[in-house]
Amino acid sequence: MGKFIQESVNKTFPFGTLGVNVLASIVLGTFVGMVEVKSLTNPNYKALIAIGFCGGFSTFSTFSNDTLQLIQNNRMLEAVMNILLNVILCILATFGGIALAKI
Repeated sequence: MGKFIQESVNKTFPFGTLGVNVLASIVLGTFVGMVEVKSLTNPNYKALIAIGFCGGFSTFSTFSNDTLQLIQNNRMLEAVMNILLNVILCILATFGGIALAKI
């Protein structure tokens, strides 16, 4: 998915990793919201979706490597933007997913 996103925008900024992380955050938020609304308490479902799918789909190690490469290539502004965008957009996406599940 990350490669598809990256090739779609054809840029040197790591948009692919950012896109995957945001998508995983939306899925996680939606699941968390559904757990709250539907009172799903089965720990197996929580582990499967929250840890298994979202943890495997999101790419924190790739995000870290992308940021390190930007720093090593003296692209400090892009490195800072990568950090800020990943953190802020993922938090907003999780919040959005929770709100979406409660509609």
